[in-house]
Amino acid sequence: MPEQTIAVLVVEDEEITAEANRIYVERVPGFRVAGVARSGREALRFLRHTPVDLVLLDFYLPDMHGLDVCRAIKAAGLACDVIAVTSARDLAMVRSAVSMGVAQYLLKPFTFATLNEKLTRYAAFRATEGQVAGQGEVDRALAGLRGASATALPKGMTQDTLDAVTARLRRTPGGLSAQAVGQAVGVSRVTARRYLEHLVETGVAARVPQYGGVGRPELLYRITTES
Repeated sequence: MPEQTIAVLVVEDEEITAEANRIYVERVPGFRVAGVARSGREALRFLRHTPVDLVLLDFYLPDMHGLDVCRAIKAAGLACDVIAVTSARDLAMVRSAVSMGVAQYLLKPFTFATLNEKLTRYAAFRATEGQVAGQGEVDRALAGLRGASATALPKGMTQDTLDAVTARLRRTPGGLSAQAVGQAVGVSRVTARRYLEHLVETGVAARVPQYGGVGRPELLYRITTES
């Protein structure tokens, strides 16, 4: 009997980001996108008629906040889990999300590697069956679902530096060179280029040749997904 896939509803109002998230989810083995909703109300209508296992929920929607969507899901008794997606770094909101039963909290901007790790952990948690021997096994199961892992990034790279590089690119839509990024975040040009190339590989950024004077064009890096 084939293994059952995990059905996901992507909720995101920005068209390009919604499509990027859909593609990301479809790339993770064992997951499929059941639908894409562009607002909170559209998401709730979809969930009432089409059962899904997981909702990848942007918190800043045009008609209602993601926390309100979570409350409505809970009130309706809909059997689905939620991964919150937001650029908000307010711990009070994180606590509110946890109180609403949100399984994981994913900060924008994120790479495919980060989402892949979250979904893989979620799938492993769902696959856990049987009785637990004690508190330790319960703690390990929850840690496996929500814990962080350094293996999501290539060896030698840190999430803090990646976040700093990504944030710097987002503040300059026209693009930046590796030299400029390195100076801005306090790393060498070679290190900055390694992070920038990782962003290109994961689809978050793109290389843009800048033609100007005589000689080879300068290579700039420009963000490709919205925050």
